[in-house]
Amino acid sequence: MKSIFILILINTFGVMKKVLIIGFVWPEPTTTAAGTRMLQLIAIFEEFGLEIHFVSTAAKTTQSYNFEKEGILTSTIELNNTSFNDFIIDYNPDIVLFDRYLTEEQFGWRVSENCPNALKILDTEDLHFLRFAREQSFKKNIEITDALLKNDIAKREIASIYRCDLTLIISKYELELLKTEFKIDSNLLCYTPFLLDELATDNFSKYPSFNERIDFMTIGNFKHKPNLEAVKTLKKDIWPKIKSKIPTANIHIYGAYGNNESITQLHNKKEGFLIEGWVENKELAFANARICLAPLQFGAGLKGKLIDAMLFGTPSVTTSIGAEGINSNLHWAGFIENDFNSFVKKAVELYQNEEIWLQKQQNGFEIINSNFSKKKFGTELMSKIESLLNVLDYHRNKNFIGAMLQQHMLKSTKYMSKWIEEKNKKEG
Repeated sequence: MKSIFILILINTFGVMKKVLIIGFVWPEPTTTAAGTRMLQLIAIFEEFGLEIHFVSTAAKTTQSYNFEKEGILTSTIELNNTSFNDFIIDYNPDIVLFDRYLTEEQFGWRVSENCPNALKILDTEDLHFLRFAREQSFKKNIEITDALLKNDIAKREIASIYRCDLTLIISKYELELLKTEFKIDSNLLCYTPFLLDELATDNFSKYPSFNERIDFMTIGNFKHKPNLEAVKTLKKDIWPKIKSKIPTANIHIYGAYGNNESITQLHNKKEGFLIEGWVENKELAFANARICLAPLQFGAGLKGKLIDAMLFGTPSVTTSIGAEGINSNLHWAGFIENDFNSFVKKAVELYQNEEIWLQKQQNGFEIINSNFSKKKFGTELMSKIESLLNVLDYHRNKNFIGAMLQQHMLKSTKYMSKWIEEKNKKEG
C-alpha cells in the first residue's frame, strides 16, 4: 500500500514531492510531546518518499533535535523579511506544514503569495484556544461558558484553520468540538493522533515487573503551564495523603526547564517529593516506577506522559482532562479521578495490588494498539494529502470562508509585516 502512494505522490508532478515545515520552535522530543509528535509526522512523510525541509525563526537549544544526522534539510528564517520570499520561491515546495496557528499567521500569506499551488497544512498540536479557556476556567473557578470558549485565540486559530487546505487534529474530542460547536467542514480536518508502532504481545516482558518497580513518578516540561500546575497540585493536595498511607514511597518528578527557584523549592527529600529535573532516558524513568501520577487541571490535546506510561507498561492515575482523547471506549490504563480524595485512594490501591496493576497495564497495551496505529492513521493522512493534491482548486473553491479570510490576511498582516520590515531597515 505504501509503495503505491509513493508512486502516486511522485508521479503527480513527475518528481519527488517536497515538504516545507515551518516550526514555531525547533522540535525537542526529549522535553515535549509536541516535539515527539512532529518527528512522528516527519517519519511518515519520509516513509512515503517525501523530501523534508524544516525551518524556524527560533534559536536552537541543547535539547533541539539534530535533523542533520537524519539527512533532513534545515534553515533558519526571519520574521518580517523578504528573504523568506526568495527562499520559498527557490525551494518551491509542493506541501507546506505550519506547526501551529502562530506560524501560519506569520508566514501563511507569504506562502500563498509566492507558492500559490502549494498545499497548506496546519498541525494544531492541540487547540490553543481550548487550553486557554480551560486555564481561565480553572483560575477563576468557573464553568467554561460559550463566551469563554470563543475567545480571541479561538478567532485567530479557527481563522488559520480556514485559511489552510487541511488541518491535523490530534484528539477526537477536539475534532468533534470543531465540527459541532464551530461548524467547520469535515473536509478541512484530518484526525491524526500520535503515530505509534504496534506493541508486540510480549512487549512488557523487557521491563521490570510489579515487584521490581518502586515509587511514583510524573514528567513534563515545566514551561508548560498545565504541567506546572499539576506538580503544584501533587505537592499540596495529593502527595501528602499518599505518603501518609505509604510512608516508604517517593515521587520522582522529571521535566526540562525546572531550574528556577519556584520549582526547585518544591523539592523535599524528607517528604519524598523529589524534583529530578530533565531526564535523558525517559523510558527508564517510567519503567522503574510503579505508578505515573498526572492530576492535570486544564490543558488540551493528547498528554504525552500518559501515552508514554502505556508504552512502558506503567499504569497511571489521572483526571478526565488528562485522559481526554486517549482511550475512547476502552478501559483506562489505571484510574481516572477528578476528586482528590478518590485520586489518592486509587493511587494507593493501584500501588499495592498487583492483580489490578497487571490488568491496567494490559489496558494500556490495548489502547496503544487500537487507537494510535501509525500504519492506519499514517496511511489515512497520506491518502488525504494525495487526494487534495489532485483536486486542490476544487477544494479551495468549496472553502469560501477560507478564501475570504485569506484576502483579508493579505491586506492586513501583509502590510503590517511590510511596515515592520521597512522600520527595521531604517533602524538598522
